Amino acid sequence: MVHMASYVLSSHDGFGLGHVRRNISIAEAILRHDPSADVTVVTGVPNDLPWLNRRDLRVVRVPSMVKNDAGRYVNETLSFEQAIARRADIFLDVIEQQRPDVVVVDRHPYGTAGELRPGLERCRELGVATVLGLRDILDDAPSVWAELASDRWTGADAMYDQAVVYGARHVCDHEAEYGLPMRPVYTGWVLDEPAVASAPVVDERLLVIAAGGGADGAQVRQLGVELIRGNPKWRGVMVAGPAAAAVTRSLGHHRMHVVGTVESCRSLFARAGASVQMAGYNTTIEALAAGVRPMLVPRRAPRREQAIRATRLAALGLADVVDEGADTAELSWLLDQPRRISPAMLRMAGIELDGASRAAALIGNLAGMRVAGNMAAAR
Repeated sequence: MVHMASYVLSSHDGFGLGHVRRNISIAEAILRHDPSADVTVVTGVPNDLPWLNRRDLRVVRVPSMVKNDAGRYVNETLSFEQAIARRADIFLDVIEQQRPDVVVVDRHPYGTAGELRPGLERCRELGVATVLGLRDILDDAPSVWAELASDRWTGADAMYDQAVVYGARHVCDHEAEYGLPMRPVYTGWVLDEPAVASAPVVDERLLVIAAGGGADGAQVRQLGVELIRGNPKWRGVMVAGPAAAAVTRSLGHHRMHVVGTVESCRSLFARAGASVQMAGYNTTIEALAAGVRPMLVPRRAPRREQAIRATRLAALGLADVVDEGADTAELSWLLDQPRRISPAMLRMAGIELDGASRAAALIGNLAGMRVAGNMAAAR
């Protein structure tokens, strides 16, 4: 009997879409490597997004936990304790039902508030390989030091077989900078696989405004609107994000088209002469992959991750950093500077964009090792 490799990828998804987007990209890469694989994605994203409804993978929803203005995780209908307990039950049930070969957890080793621990402990009992996936930048170092010293990370080095950083050591060395208690593998950045198509024609006067999931992108949206109004030769496409789709429709005019959400901004960036955007993981890498030198307007709370990413990419000559509240005249000047970058520039800067494929290969190897071990034990 041929064993069908089974994988579970989990993300807490407390704010924005970056965590589940990475997991979906890796899941797609796993299926490209092994179309017969059984893949389950566990997510707390509350939005009903079209790109989550896929026939070739199983999506399991847990109660959403979104940070409110006070920085506390809340659910719309359940108490905090009820939501956490329900998330724990669902994750444990997935492990029991699927009996996966590999479990991949994004960012927080035990979830929002420890809800993954029972399921992970069951993985240890079953001999399931466990992988902790970390983005390129976590936060400023003192904040990460405090997090690693807390019970949110206690025993993580023993709970996980492998840590993976979806970035590069020279951009952020997680051991040296954060004191990560395990030695990670750096895969490069995780990116959606683009559809095969001919190279798009670049409209040198098209500005893409991208505000991530939309929950905290008001500054970027406003800057984009002011730039288009102040530069009559330019047209704009605003990707408002699902959290802001309704409130941003009024921003459209004859030179500004507003869309609520797209699976990837990469195709838009590939046609654009410039972009002004937040500095989240996904849209930033999509812009670079599309050959755009982005104008990044990073948020600085609740984490400084975006500001650090923007600054380090600017130091590599791949982006410009714009402060929130900046004068639009400054951005107008930047619009007239060269805004395209080449694959050679990315290679020279050490930016590798095949992280999904490399992560999938690593995860697949772990599954293969587990299957081989089980077969040997059965002999």
